[in-house]
Amino acid sequence: MASDQMGSAVIRTEPVVTPLSILRYWGPVGLYAGIIFFGSSLSSPPESISSFLGDISDKVLHLSEYALLGALLYRAFRHASSGWGAHHAVWAAVAGSALYGASDEMHQLFVPFREADVLDIVADTVGGSVGAWTWRLLERRAVPPVVPQLDS
Repeated sequence: MASDQMGSAVIRTEPVVTPLSILRYWGPVGLYAGIIFFGSSLSSPPESISSFLGDISDKVLHLSEYALLGALLYRAFRHASSGWGAHHAVWAAVAGSALYGASDEMHQLFVPFREADVLDIVADTVGGSVGAWTWRLLERRAVPPVVPQLDS
């Protein structure tokens, strides 16, 4: 019986979640979410930033900002969680981006000279989707598929 178990290969589909992997994958998510929160806490951006970004649409900025968040969330769900989150990392990342975007807009209601905009939440969700799907595509292209070898 022991020889039967040793002869069959076990293929692991779940990522191994360790404290180091949690820090490695979820740390950047927390750090970046903190940067977004800090930026949303400013009543007005510093002059150097506002002059640099003055010609770019607010929605493009939201899309770009949340594309990075979506990619980081996908990476964390895929490699540092188990169960549903690991198997549905794209959907979890999109939902996480949308929820964080909604909470960010709620936060801006309490910041002087800032306002909430539903279209910002839409741009955040689209950006999170673009980031998650792009990271997934890049990851799949980087790892060659495992092809079983036939014994002759």
